[in-house]
Amino acid sequence: MSLQWTAVATFLYAEVFAVLLLCIPFISPKRWSKIFKSRLVAVITTYGNTAFIVIICILVFLLVDAFREVRKYSVTEKVDLSNNPVAVEHIHMKLFRAQRNEYIAGFALLLCLLLRRLATLLSQQATLMASNEAFKKQAEGANDAARKYMEENETLQEKLREAGVEVPEVGGKAKTNAEEEKKKLAVEVRQLKDELEATKKAHQKADSDMKAMKKQAENLTTEYDRLLEEHARLQAKYEAEQDKKSD
Repeated sequence: MSLQWTAVATFLYAEVFAVLLLCIPFISPKRWSKIFKSRLVAVITTYGNTAFIVIICILVFLLVDAFREVRKYSVTEKVDLSNNPVAVEHIHMKLFRAQRNEYIAGFALLLCLLLRRLATLLSQQATLMASNEAFKKQAEGANDAARKYMEENETLQEKLREAGVEVPEVGGKAKTNAEEEKKKLAVEVRQLKDELEATKKAHQKADSDMKAMKKQAENLTTEYDRLLEEHARLQAKYEAEQDKKSD
């Protein structure tokens, strides 16, 4: 394997490791969000967009070059078997290497895009979780305030009755104000519950997207391992043929 493809393969291994690291279940999205917002990551992301575009361009160029090599060695009918009996085996080896390079470049390009999307989804999920907790606390606070207000109102009415003061019945000004305040609080609680439900749905959608990307990354890793095994088998076959011919 040439130097450039060794570098691309190493980059692919690093991407697979990063994807698996981001998919670890016991590291919460909040912690990833803190890491993404740290000073070191902020310094890296200052030039991150430029570096990302450069990497994408390089991988696209290598993918096109590998595709060209595959097309170049895909036709074996042009080989002159009378003058070079081992040419077919040699072309098959070249074709496999070109296909291997094509898969390496393609998977590296796909995982590069997948990593960027996965980091974005983790940040969004952390934001949604924080909003979810804030809405929940706000709704609980509104419920507690309404309950406290009703208890104080009942206590005040009892004290007024004990003092011999007539408490306005239904339709009185105090009762009307209490009812209006209660209705306002009920509307606010209902709105907060609706916002909480919407936040939960968005959180579930982000979680399902992350699971789908994790499954896709595992499938890519399995396919790459299969290609490596096939390459090792063909390499051994090619070396065995060379040993026989040298003998």
